[in-house]
Amino acid sequence: MAPSFDQLDPETEYEEQDDIDYSDLREQYEVRMEEGLDTFIVIDGLPKVPPGSKEKLIKFLLRKLTSVGKTKEENVFMPMNEAGDMSEGFAFVEYETPAQAAAAVKALHATPLDKKHTIAVNKLTDIERYGREGRIEEEYKPPHIPPFEEKEHLRWWLGDHEGRDQFALYRGDNVGVFWNEKEEQAEQIVDRQYWTETFIQWSPKGTYLTSMHAQGVQLWGGANWSRQKRFMHPGVNLVDFSPDERYLTTWSHRPLQVEEGNPVLSLEEDGKNYVIWDISTGKPLRSFVTLDLPGPTQDAEGNPIKKKMQWPAFKWSADSKYVARMTQGQSISVYELPRMNLMDKQSIKIDGVMDFEWCPATPNREGIKNYEQLFCYWTPEMGSNPAKVGLMSVPSKEVVRTRNLFNVSDAKLHWQSDSSFLCVKVDRHSKSKKSLATNLEIFRVKEKGVPVEVIDSIKDTVINFAWEPKGDRFVLITAGEVPAGSAVPPKTAVWFFCPEKAKGNQVGNFKLIRNVDKKNNNAIHWSPNGRFVVVATVLSQQSFDLDFWDFDFEGEKDEKDKDLTANLHLMATADHYGVTDIEWDSSGRFVATSASVWKHRMENGYHLYSFSGTLLREEPIEQFKQWAWRPRPERLLSKEEMKNVRKNLREYSRQFEEADIAKKSSANKAVVDARRRMLEEWLAYRERTQEDLLEERRDMGVPDISEERKALMVGDEVDGEGKVVEEIFEEILEESEEVIE
Repeated sequence: MAPSFDQLDPETEYEEQDDIDYSDLREQYEVRMEEGLDTFIVIDGLPKVPPGSKEKLIKFLLRKLTSVGKTKEENVFMPMNEAGDMSEGFAFVEYETPAQAAAAVKALHATPLDKKHTIAVNKLTDIERYGREGRIEEEYKPPHIPPFEEKEHLRWWLGDHEGRDQFALYRGDNVGVFWNEKEEQAEQIVDRQYWTETFIQWSPKGTYLTSMHAQGVQLWGGANWSRQKRFMHPGVNLVDFSPDERYLTTWSHRPLQVEEGNPVLSLEEDGKNYVIWDISTGKPLRSFVTLDLPGPTQDAEGNPIKKKMQWPAFKWSADSKYVARMTQGQSISVYELPRMNLMDKQSIKIDGVMDFEWCPATPNREGIKNYEQLFCYWTPEMGSNPAKVGLMSVPSKEVVRTRNLFNVSDAKLHWQSDSSFLCVKVDRHSKSKKSLATNLEIFRVKEKGVPVEVIDSIKDTVINFAWEPKGDRFVLITAGEVPAGSAVPPKTAVWFFCPEKAKGNQVGNFKLIRNVDKKNNNAIHWSPNGRFVVVATVLSQQSFDLDFWDFDFEGEKDEKDKDLTANLHLMATADHYGVTDIEWDSSGRFVATSASVWKHRMENGYHLYSFSGTLLREEPIEQFKQWAWRPRPERLLSKEEMKNVRKNLREYSRQFEEADIAKKSSANKAVVDARRRMLEEWLAYRERTQEDLLEERRDMGVPDISEERKALMVGDEVDGEGKVVEEIFEEILEESEEVIE
């Protein structure tokens, strides 16, 4: 029988009670801070104000607080100090729901309250949670500061004393980076197998080499080509950098599947296709889903219609302060960096919008002193409303210029690199809609009122258009109509335009310099510094010609071109069978043409040309995939310094020519030294052999032989006096001369 309560020893009873495990009951009945206080937030970084200004500060703060949820003045508690004459600089706020509190933390954290104060917003429950998890120690311990480690110089290649450019080659399973040489074989820097799985891509300023993998993206750089950053995006297909290399956009056609506990991606990224990353921290800023393109998804027979996705879907402003995305036919959403918040908390509604483009440089329009970026857009004809092209200023959202267009089938937007001009290529149909013609609407962005010049002398359809980089000239290619049932593509024509001479810094009207017809060209590739352009035929089995043009030829100018700002001259014509890609190096001195196995399997490899069309190197490579020149950052020279360089170009050219001659001489000297070294090794070997033979004869008891006999034993000739005759012959195998203009 169990003892009664009176029979128990009190000390024993208490000891037994102490051994009882109450953890399950404590867990069941414990007040959970997350459930009781999860509607509260803490705001820090507020200005410290006296009691008389406290109410005014709370009302000012409520404007931000009520933008993300519902709260009121009595739900804001702002503590005062012990003396009661000044606030403590923080406040507690209660919202109606936990979701509103969470939205406030996400939207308001690290936002400026005024010019001097930036607020920090956190959940009240975070304090208790972090404390209970042991993240706050009772005793202060100074943080451990790791020793300084010097990082690699990511732009080391710019210090090359010869000013050479680099390029990357992707062939087979290997990716290599090389120094480009003008007259010699390229010098290999690094070569790695399986460096990438799909393709390679340089960042806009050449700092990073991007490799693509099933698990994400990796960035490489430095003299040792070490991994600098990696971004986890399983199944990634495409990447895009911001112009300043601070941000990166990754896209996959498969939505992300993020499990709880992922070290990089949060549950917010689950189901998304796009991720925008901060390159310096390696963390995602925001993620998005792929929008469905408007229009039918099936044809009349019920087959799915393949729609072409626009890339990049997120387009960057020139200074990377904004990134924008278009919802076709509806609106343009502009996000502010680095917080990736939607500007003014709403998208810019533009009914029917079909495309948009940011200006590639800060516009600096006449009479505008405030900061702005510009983007252009176009909308088609809808009902009785005409098609429209518009220029919008950001962040003001002011439409600074519009242009109405009629009978429009399609339009393409082409910015000039300095944002001085915008060309809108408008394909117009006839009233019967049986024929097409093209107009060029050129907006003079930096002139007062943004006037528009129209070029309507082009009767055929423009299939390609390209502005001169850092210039005001352009080239376009037109194609005639294809006869019904014809398998042969129509002949094309190449048109060269430049402005007329004008007074001062003004740019005159655009005039046609020359029209070259009966061609097969379809590609235009300008030198990065302007002046020179390659007009070519790519991705064709019938034609593969390359025409190298100079817009500032130093010869005599035709009388009809006296008033034009160009002197056009065809420098050279070349051909590269099966050419698929053309790329200029950053300096504008070399052009690489390549035939990629990704597009066909015939005669894959590359050709290297000078800017004037001289073939420098030709190399067939099996399984050749990709050629990529390494970009360079912007020049640090001012416009005056660059003008001074051009003025004294002959003097600099003389120095470069001397350096080239010295380099050739050093290369010849190295060959001569190698030959002399081989000769010395041969003479030493012959002497050793001769001594070994004599020693062997002595051991066998054979008497010494004459000098003539010694010479004959090693194959030397002997003259009449018994002396050994030694002759060295040098033979020139090939010699060529090249006249440099």
